[in-house]
Amino acid sequence: MILVTGGAGFIGSHIVDKLIENNYNVIILDNLTTGNKNNINPKAEFVNADIRDKDLDEKINFKDIEVVIHQAAQINVRYSVENPVNDANINILGIINILEFMEKYDINKIIFASSGGAVYGEPNYLPVDENHPINPLSPYGLSKYVGEEYIKLYNRLHGIEYAILRYSNVYGERQDPRGEAGVISIFIDKMLKNQNPVIFGDGNQTRDFVYVGDVARANLMALNWKNEIVNIGTGKETSVNELFNIIKNEIGFKRTAIYDKPREGEVYRIYLNIKKAESLGWKPEVDLKEGIKKVVNWMKNYKGI
Repeated sequence: MILVTGGAGFIGSHIVDKLIENNYNVIILDNLTTGNKNNINPKAEFVNADIRDKDLDEKINFKDIEVVIHQAAQINVRYSVENPVNDANINILGIINILEFMEKYDINKIIFASSGGAVYGEPNYLPVDENHPINPLSPYGLSKYVGEEYIKLYNRLHGIEYAILRYSNVYGERQDPRGEAGVISIFIDKMLKNQNPVIFGDGNQTRDFVYVGDVARANLMALNWKNEIVNIGTGKETSVNELFNIIKNEIGFKRTAIYDKPREGEVYRIYLNIKKAESLGWKPEVDLKEGIKKVVNWMKNYKGI
């Protein structure tokens, strides 16, 4: 049995689907703050609770669980800058609570969603590999790194094995366009409504955009990775201006973007070195144009939450 925290969320629900497709039994733990009950795979058991709840073992039979895939998090960088206490409450106290239950019930493996876009900070060199210095620019980036360190500590103290996956910018179906975290879904939503998307800064800032299906596959493979920290991205750099033009061409959008001032706490250029992931047998399979086509098709039928 695998417990997926945040399993009703954008990334978590794709991981659940991939696990069930591969004949795993899954329990989803999600408080539906940002998760969506429509994302819940009917073949999974669903528990509506918070990762910080002290009575989780009254709601979940931890004795049946062999692996925890921890996706539940506060993921909004801007929110973390404005509300660092709540960001830490969810992202740090939440992972400690989960680790405590793992230790109590002898669950020996955790796969953790960290952030390759946020923990490294402004890169000293590109592409950024796993040995790059850690220098986050936001409470969100710091809280993710602290989560990593707690996991490594529980490995030293209690022998809990781990795979820490540092995601680049994940996009795909089910990403809420009304959120703050998914520039691709936000741009597509605006263009489908014939509204001008907003680009913060000059648009030359770059990101590494990885398709959610590839991320779900990485989590499946990470069940066999032992005590590894691995970047999960594409190894390719795409500017926000380039991204705007790819989506514009896919949709046939005729208008332009509106430029606004840059946002606090965000790096300017980043993309990830994925050689370690490739050495472990994973590589991205969906390129950006193909992925955007998939999301546009999904968004045309998107009914909201």
